[in-house]
Amino acid sequence: MTTAPPKRTEAETKARRAGIASFIGTTIEWYDFYIYGTASALVFGQVFFSDTLPAGMGTLLAFVTLWAGFLARPIGGIVFGHLGDKIGRKTTLVITLVMMGTATVGIGLLPSYAQIGVWAPVALVFLRVVQGVAVGGEWGGAVLIASENAPKGKGILYSAFAQQGSPAGNLLATMAFFLLSAMPTPEFVLYGWRIPFLISAVLVIVGMIIRLKLEESDAMKTVLKRKKTVALPIGEVLRKHWVLVLLGAGALPLAQVTYFKNTFALSWATSELGYDRGTFLGAIAIALVVQFIVQPFGAVLVSRIDMRKAMCIMVIPEFVLMPAMFFAIRTENFAVAVVMMCLATIPHSMFYGAIAGVLARAFPANIRYTGLSAAYQLCSLIVGGGTPVLAQWMLNSSGNIVGVAFVSAGYAAVSLVCTLLLLNRTGFDARRLSTAEQSDADELQLDVEEDDEADGTPSAGQAHATAHS
Repeated sequence: MTTAPPKRTEAETKARRAGIASFIGTTIEWYDFYIYGTASALVFGQVFFSDTLPAGMGTLLAFVTLWAGFLARPIGGIVFGHLGDKIGRKTTLVITLVMMGTATVGIGLLPSYAQIGVWAPVALVFLRVVQGVAVGGEWGGAVLIASENAPKGKGILYSAFAQQGSPAGNLLATMAFFLLSAMPTPEFVLYGWRIPFLISAVLVIVGMIIRLKLEESDAMKTVLKRKKTVALPIGEVLRKHWVLVLLGAGALPLAQVTYFKNTFALSWATSELGYDRGTFLGAIAIALVVQFIVQPFGAVLVSRIDMRKAMCIMVIPEFVLMPAMFFAIRTENFAVAVVMMCLATIPHSMFYGAIAGVLARAFPANIRYTGLSAAYQLCSLIVGGGTPVLAQWMLNSSGNIVGVAFVSAGYAAVSLVCTLLLLNRTGFDARRLSTAEQSDADELQLDVEEDDEADGTPSAGQAHATAHS
């Protein structure tokens, strides 16, 4: 006789629904963000800039427009972090999705440099900035809607739902361009690259339907109900939690190494080495499949053992694997390049799967959206968009890949040091409340006792004293 599996509780159902909605929404947002990076590596230098520029300059300028999105992300983090901490996470996630989809479709409809001259790159930068503002506000809300709805002690695991949207969106973007790589180059440059951008209109409709059905997290409901919102969340964050913001930003460079691999390396391999466009996109797609598979194990690892030990296990191998990837690509042997790209993907993917939940634990609930977004977008501002620009500049200056390889290892070293310092401040056992979470719990208990006293109901402490008197 078989026994039926136990039914999920309402809280478990809500948590699962929030996790899935977070994953689907971030997949769409990251798809929009990543197709820009792929297009900037393959075609934007030809479409939106003059063909009289020196070799490599068009690509470098295209990467600068890519960086514009990262420069705008802190604005999105501050604006939507403020809204998310004042009125709730759900509303901000709907707004950012619409902004992202509108900007992406707009890029797909932009005239070229040959048609409108300098206004083409100007319009491109403007729409990229809109994308940056949208994704800057998106990430923190998506992480929190999943982690704050998670069962007790599983916040880091559920935050991994939001993180899975990055490789999924990146894979969709890569596959879209892979399918178009068979087009003759003139047709691809003329109109083929626009197709992935226009498809975004359909994806945004799907995402909107899902997000409108989301429920606000219980943590945020409590903040709103007890009127514990902060008048200016970013002011509170910078005044009381600036060290956590800096450590959080310092922990995140390793999350940005994907731009070494999927943006800079794509341009380098197809323009200066002997790789066909479709061939190297195929290699990136294989590495992204590996990322999607292994990434959640980072969240599992930090949830089960000392988080400091888990971070060392994940990050230290990247000191060697990421530089080795560039030298493997330089061999122009497809099999060697794919194997090393996959191996180099494993450490930073597992780290990325865990770090969102780690950062979410660092801040109190009433400024969590703003604090989380500020840390992430500060790193994106300095490191994320600057990564392909720096790599391309180093390659143009030296003519070899050695410097780029060593800088990529430096990203891992900075991330590890800052993550360990952060964990020493916030707590390193995922099964226990962090310092900020414990403070929230203590404050909530104090509020409840004050409410009970106002209503004439004995508090827990008074009842206990009365029972023993």
